[in-house]
Amino acid sequence: MRSSTLFRRINRYPMQRASHPMVKPAAVPCVPPVQSVVEFGAYVRGKKVPATGIAEALDLVREHNKDTDGANAFVWVGLHEPESPEVEWLSEVFGLHPLAVEDAVKAHQRPKVERYGDSLFMVLKTIAYLDHDQSSGNNEIIATGEIMVFLGADFVITVRHGEHCPLTIVRERLEDKPKLMNRGPAGVLHAIADHVVDQYLQVADLMQLELEEVEATVFADVSSRDINRIYQLKREMLEMKRGVTPLQAPLSALPQRRVIPAEMREYFRDVGDHLSRVCEQVESSNELCSSILQAALARSNALANEDMRKISSWVAILAVPTMIAGIYGMNFDFMPETKQVWGYPAVLAVMVTACVLLHRGFRRNGWL
Repeated sequence: MRSSTLFRRINRYPMQRASHPMVKPAAVPCVPPVQSVVEFGAYVRGKKVPATGIAEALDLVREHNKDTDGANAFVWVGLHEPESPEVEWLSEVFGLHPLAVEDAVKAHQRPKVERYGDSLFMVLKTIAYLDHDQSSGNNEIIATGEIMVFLGADFVITVRHGEHCPLTIVRERLEDKPKLMNRGPAGVLHAIADHVVDQYLQVADLMQLELEEVEATVFADVSSRDINRIYQLKREMLEMKRGVTPLQAPLSALPQRRVIPAEMREYFRDVGDHLSRVCEQVESSNELCSSILQAALARSNALANEDMRKISSWVAILAVPTMIAGIYGMNFDFMPETKQVWGYPAVLAVMVTACVLLHRGFRRNGWL
C-alpha cells in the first residue's frame, strides 16, 4: 500500500483521546460544609464567642491561645452525615489525616481509638431503643448509628451517622456550665462518650425488660409459642453486643493517651467502668436470651407431643367401635348373636364400655 493512501486513512479516522485509560478524571473540589453542619462554635474560657465561619472561628481560637500562651480555647464543629467534599474541606482547614477522613465519610466502622500525629480519632457506636410504633417493617427493636470524633489541641469535630442519639443535648449541657466546657476538647470527648454509654445503659435495661416479658410468656400455662419474637430479640442482642463490646478495650486505653490531660483521666476511667457494666449486662442478657430460645423450642416440642398424645388417645378410643362395627358389618350368615334379640344392644354396650375404660385409662396417664 502506498504511504499517501495510508496517511489519508489515518487522518480520516483520528484517535479518540478522551477514552484513553491513563487520563484521570478531574477531582471533585472541596467545599465548605453547609447542609451537614448541625452547629459550630468557638469557645474561650468555657464561653461561646461569636464567629462568622468555621475557618474564622479557628483563626480566632488559635490567635487567642497564642497570645495567652495556653490552650483554653477551642472550636467545636458538629456534622450530620456529611459528603466527602465537605469533610475534605475540614481536613484542609484542621489538618486531619486522610485515612480518618475516609473512615468518617464511609461510616460503618468498628468502635476504635486511633492516633494520627497530634490528633485523635475515635469511633463510637450509638444504640437507640425503638418504640413499637417506630419500629420498621422487620420489627427491629434497636437502631444503631455512629459518632466519629476528631480531637486536637484546639478543636473537636463530631461526625454523626444515623437519626438517633443527637449531640445537641450534650452541647447545651456543656454551654450551660462553662466550668465543664473550660475543660477543653478532652472534656467534650468525655461528655460525648459518657452520653453514648448512658444510652447503652438505658437500652440494656429496656432490653432486659423485653426479655423478662418474653420469659414470662414462654413459661406461662398458655404459651403463645412466638419463636419469631424471641429470635428477633436474640439478633438484636447480638447487634448490641457487636456495638458495645469492641469499645471496651480502646476506651480502657484512652486515659493513657498523651492527648488526654492528667486531670481528665479519672473521668474517662469512670466511663470505662460504666461501659464494663454494660458489657456484662449485655453478655448476661445474651445468654439469657439463648436459654429462653432453647426453652421456647423445648416448650413448643412438648406442646406438640402433648397434642399428638391427645390425638392418638382419641384415635385409640374410636378404633374399638370401628373394629367391632367392621366385624359385624361383614354380613356372614353364621355369626354369633346375629339371630338373638339382645345381640344389638349387647354389642353397643360392649362398645360404650370399652370406650369408657380406655378414656379413663388415658386420663389417668395424663394423655387426655
